[in-house]
Amino acid sequence: MTAKWEKTGNNVGVLEVELPSEDFGSALDEAFKSVVKRVNVPGFRKGKVPRKVFESKFGVESLYQEAVDYLLPRAYDAAIRETGIEPVDRPSVDLLQAERGKAFHFKAQVTVKPEVKLGQYKGLEIEDKKFEVTDESLEEELDRIRLSHAQIEVVEDGTVEQGDTVSIDFEGMVNGEPFEGGEAENFELEIGSGMFIAGFEDQLIGMAPMETRKVNVTFPEEYHVKSLSGQPAEFTVVLHDIKRKVMRELDDEFVQEISDFQTVEEFKADVSKSLEQRLEAEHRRYLEDACVALAVANSEIDLPRVMIEHEIDVQVDNFARQLQYQQIPLDAYLEFTGTTMEELRSQFEAGAEERVRTELVIEAIAKAENLNPTEEDITAEVERIANQAQMETDRAMQLLMMRDPGLRQMMLEMRNSKTAEFLVANSIIA
Repeated sequence: MTAKWEKTGNNVGVLEVELPSEDFGSALDEAFKSVVKRVNVPGFRKGKVPRKVFESKFGVESLYQEAVDYLLPRAYDAAIRETGIEPVDRPSVDLLQAERGKAFHFKAQVTVKPEVKLGQYKGLEIEDKKFEVTDESLEEELDRIRLSHAQIEVVEDGTVEQGDTVSIDFEGMVNGEPFEGGEAENFELEIGSGMFIAGFEDQLIGMAPMETRKVNVTFPEEYHVKSLSGQPAEFTVVLHDIKRKVMRELDDEFVQEISDFQTVEEFKADVSKSLEQRLEAEHRRYLEDACVALAVANSEIDLPRVMIEHEIDVQVDNFARQLQYQQIPLDAYLEFTGTTMEELRSQFEAGAEERVRTELVIEAIAKAENLNPTEEDITAEVERIANQAQMETDRAMQLLMMRDPGLRQMMLEMRNSKTAEFLVANSIIA
């Protein structure tokens, strides 16, 4: 095989490939094995037609397309390896010659991974931020723990307060007419959650059970249902009941019920230590993210549009899976929100471009600084995963290799982590 790569523009070029006639002859053999299983010839069982009989009846040319389908992808992959190019999209193939007894010859228009012109990535000046445990943050964490163990009580004699969960019926009107999705019965709503239009939840504060109240709001201009954007609406709301979280006092008895500690002081010390460890991790992530973002900003990349489109595809697929977990098909979501697929894709575009640029810059820095994970790194990480999952290391490796993109994704994450740590270690933290 001969393979020649000629760059014709930024990130695009022509890959010309030629294979000897013997290779196309072997592809014809493979094509016959496949095609003969599907043809019927009187006097022969299916799959048992002799080659000469087949070619006499149908012609050798009937095997050409099957032979091309067999040989071309294999030849293309081999040519990629030989030339060392990194395609980022499917090629556009021009088949020049595919005939028995002659060389197999084709050209492919290929978009390749762009060159990254790294700017400054060492000695970056990063403004530090404080991530420390304060009395206020400790109290907030303790309150969060208390809230997670709060008891839910029905308010028999009282009115709605911030943080309560209410059960309501509501019916909305726009220009005196009901609208789709504007009514519900026995709807559970947490006051202050921001689930409803701005101002709706606030107007329920002070309501008593079985009270009816008119609530007036205006849909935001950017509301996802275009027919309602910027429209004033009036809701008739009936309150059925109020549920309120009642937090326990932080005393020794409460501490003993929810933990292995005996006193409030011991519990506070442990919570403070855990909070400190969490903030240390957040501090590291902040520095790493800041360094990576600055390294990306300092670099130059002529990014092929197709790479952004592929990343948008990934984001849309992830979004569709999230909807599916809620038993909402993507097409139903688009119809309900009045959003087109083009509009949905445009919402992911900026983030997709930034992710692609970041990945390319990290890859380039890792290559320049030899930061790709070593075999020792990989073994240690697999052992960590195995210990965490309480399984044998060999089994963990087997599962990672079986799942796509299991092992490959793990190695990418390790490379990205090593690169981010390298950038922080070689930065100036002010």
